[in-house]
Amino acid sequence: MRITLLGAGHIGNTIARLLSDSGDYDVTVVDRSAEALAKITTTARVSTRVADTSHAADLLDVLRHQDAVINALPYHLATIAATAAREARCHYFDLTEDVAATRTIQALAEGAPTAFMPQCGLAPGFIGIVAHHLAQKFDTLQEVKMRVGALPAFPTNALKYNLTWSVDGLINEYCHPCEAIREGRNIEVLPLEGLEHFSLDGTEYEAFNTSGGLGTLTETLRGRVQNLDYKSVRYPGHQALMKMLLEELQLNQEPETLKAIMRKSIPSTMQDVVLVFVTVSGMKAGSLVQEVFARKIFADRTEINPLSAIQITTAAGICAAVDLFREGALPQQGFIRQEQVALPAFLANRFGRAYQQSRQVESIG
Repeated sequence: MRITLLGAGHIGNTIARLLSDSGDYDVTVVDRSAEALAKITTTARVSTRVADTSHAADLLDVLRHQDAVINALPYHLATIAATAAREARCHYFDLTEDVAATRTIQALAEGAPTAFMPQCGLAPGFIGIVAHHLAQKFDTLQEVKMRVGALPAFPTNALKYNLTWSVDGLINEYCHPCEAIREGRNIEVLPLEGLEHFSLDGTEYEAFNTSGGLGTLTETLRGRVQNLDYKSVRYPGHQALMKMLLEELQLNQEPETLKAIMRKSIPSTMQDVVLVFVTVSGMKAGSLVQEVFARKIFADRTEINPLSAIQITTAAGICAAVDLFREGALPQQGFIRQEQVALPAFLANRFGRAYQQSRQVESIG
């Protein structure tokens, strides 16, 4: 299968390696930065190409005669990439958490001869696959709670946070309204609100509203669930400091300034952990029951090819989606929701096994 991969960052690099090593994909990595492309290991199955990924004509040129495109660019380029994919008649996959971009892509997919599958990462992505799988086991649904954290393994600063993924994506989810279902009604709630605390494996965490993590579940579960929400997990104290920066100092009005400050002052780390925590409650055979899915995925610290936990989980999500699509396990045209992926099939997939091999959290307090 011929794949054009847009974006040569940490996630893009991992995607290219996973797909090419499988032997079933020829990958052309495209980026506007020759410096970023120089970090890609080229092989018989991996090539690189410099192109302006924000320019529609350039995107269309690199997508012609390709089977599929994987978009690992910043969220604000999702719509232009999806539009080029439709014109080039190639299948489209991305990692976006942006609600508006996903709605536009859903509209582009209507009547298209090719497939459009956005939100193929961790959250949205894998978290929605898990939640939908658990929800299918209930006669009626009362509550679905989805919690995800991409966290430093060794927090040392006041924010108790290091940069583990896109700063653009991070600030986007902290600043935009969040979808939810309350008492059976689809609503929007404010980001950084809804603070709660919980513990897993003896570690204390907080969680609060962030945008985009639900994917399309508010549509899929509309009329079936009383309460549904998604929150990002952080170490205690993070939310209060972010509210001060974004609201009291009004940096939500100057997101580029905040991004520059964070890139300059908050170190990145490869030593991270991804926490996935889903609880679903409802009626089964006349009894009120709760089911829980809780996992921790840790960084791979091997010397030859170290990978952060967010690289592992994000790349595994989109590679598994593409692989299941290639195998015919997903629809071959139109808009594909994450919840159309069967969790057992995902975990059995050669790429999805990254989540299966993670450590299940046994005790929850």
